[in-house]
Amino acid sequence: MVCFAAKADLRQGFTVTSSRKIALIAGVLFLITFVVSIAAIIFYAPVLHPAKYILGNGADTRVRLGAVCELILIIANIGSAVVLFPILRRQNEVLALGYVTARVAESTFIAVGIVCLLAVVSLGHAAVGADSGSLVTSAKSLVAVRNWTFVLGPGFIVGVGNGLILGYLMYQSRLVPRGMAMLGLIGGPLICLSGIAVVMGIIGRGSAAQSIATVPEFLWELSLGIYLTVKGFRPSAITPDNPPGIAVDESPESAMVGRREPAVGVT
Repeated sequence: MVCFAAKADLRQGFTVTSSRKIALIAGVLFLITFVVSIAAIIFYAPVLHPAKYILGNGADTRVRLGAVCELILIIANIGSAVVLFPILRRQNEVLALGYVTARVAESTFIAVGIVCLLAVVSLGHAAVGADSGSLVTSAKSLVAVRNWTFVLGPGFIVGVGNGLILGYLMYQSRLVPRGMAMLGLIGGPLICLSGIAVVMGIIGRGSAAQSIATVPEFLWELSLGIYLTVKGFRPSAITPDNPPGIAVDESPESAMVGRREPAVGVT
């Protein structure tokens, strides 16, 4: 009986520790996405004005640092989805896989944007002795492509993945407070609608309307990152005592473990 009780305690301790580590890693990755995405915007400032950038000099290092930040962003985006998948699949495996897919799609758009801006850096090096007018036109085209990748990736797919899918899974599973998850369920559609509005030319890219629409999603992702890092998952039906990969002993002796009678086994 002591042996069965020890096995049960080991299973329970393993699950609690594993779930806490998953929450911590996911929370840290979410916070990393905030830091590096903001840093990338700051570093990219010169190249987003291609006419000045092509004819100027000295900003290459900043742009390259911005690219490195977004590479880290891609890793953190996909990493957060992959880390959460074993937990979220207990709630709904199809949606959990959809969340991973959405993160990959978002990161693909980001990667295309990185390539475009690094191409502008290369054009800047070719500006000496070349037709600056054609180079500026090419640079503007590349920056325009990057801007649209931002609209379709972080400006639309994020609403589907982090907003609707992740918000729904967290709301249903109660892994985080439901009031917090509601931010995702509200922010996701707003991000999607604002992205569509930009594509249709109803509002401008980066306009006040689009910025306001991102506020709930911003608060959702930030609060989720902080909550998972500091507190971890709340007790939930999808974080059971018996994690996948550990066999459950269903013998009559094992069933008696729940009665907490270890003393019987000792005597």
